[in-house]
Amino acid sequence: MNRKAAALLTACATLFAVTSCGASTGTGSTSESAGASSSNLLTVIVNNPANPYWATEGDAAKTEGEKLGYKVDVTSHKGDTKAESDLVDAAITNKSAAIIIDPANADGSIGAVQKAVAADIPVFLVNAEINEQGLAKAQLVSNNAQGAALGAQEFVKAMGGKGSYVELKGAPSDNNAATRSNGFATVLSQYPDLKLLDAQVANWDQKEGHDKMQSMLQAHPDLQGVLAGNDQMALGAIAALKEAGKLETVTVGGFDGAPDAAEAVKAGSLTYTVLQPVAEFSKKAVQMADQFIKTGKTDAAEEKQAFDCTLITKDNVAKYTSAFTLSE
Repeated sequence: MNRKAAALLTACATLFAVTSCGASTGTGSTSESAGASSSNLLTVIVNNPANPYWATEGDAAKTEGEKLGYKVDVTSHKGDTKAESDLVDAAITNKSAAIIIDPANADGSIGAVQKAVAADIPVFLVNAEINEQGLAKAQLVSNNAQGAALGAQEFVKAMGGKGSYVELKGAPSDNNAATRSNGFATVLSQYPDLKLLDAQVANWDQKEGHDKMQSMLQAHPDLQGVLAGNDQMALGAIAALKEAGKLETVTVGGFDGAPDAAEAVKAGSLTYTVLQPVAEFSKKAVQMADQFIKTGKTDAAEEKQAFDCTLITKDNVAKYTSAFTLSE
């Protein structure tokens, strides 16, 4: 071997050794390693900010993220898993330090979360869950079963423990819809004089709530109560009842604690709403993401973190604030 070839071989061997050491260090690290990301970007993906609940979700996360020194990109999938997947792809391309998602679908969102995890980006879920554990660093949600029980108990009280009612349900793809409906049923089944006439899906939407309420009123003109899985459906039902001249004789219950629902409680058209602490758990998700980015840990005992709901009625609505919270 001549001297020039030997020198070249030595240089290549040295380069290979350095590269191998670097690769070995990267492979030996885990997603639990502290300070793994140098990115200053947090991506927050909410459902539909046209709904004040989801708007608050994004606003609270953005405010907290910026307070902690991050650039925060808030986007929305509007319940579309394809849009959600594309937004996760964009977050990966943009090298987000963490992604906070309100999942579009309990099953359909799993793939999007898996993509982020495969790209070594920690994911934190808020408001809704996915049907697979061990992917997200945390799932922060309202205690929907507890909130449903609170609402159902107030509904029983307002109805005097008897009468006929209908139910408006949320999107079947969202586990929260079934959890709330089952929670209502657990309480109401104890009152045989309360009769469920009909239950229809209105997909968390105000217009659908209005239209479904109209059709149920035609079939059951003497109904006495409406149990709604969220405030937007409840407000749609109120509009339909008002148009039919029946609002004064029908009890309507909501769920979320939206500002317009609180105003309806003040006005007396909505009997109550169940406040979900969306601002609280959205803020907490950002704090957990920040901690994980810096330390590689969340310090949470369990992946799922449930936040208790609060009942809003005429008695305490004056303490309500616009950020989905009750003042002390």
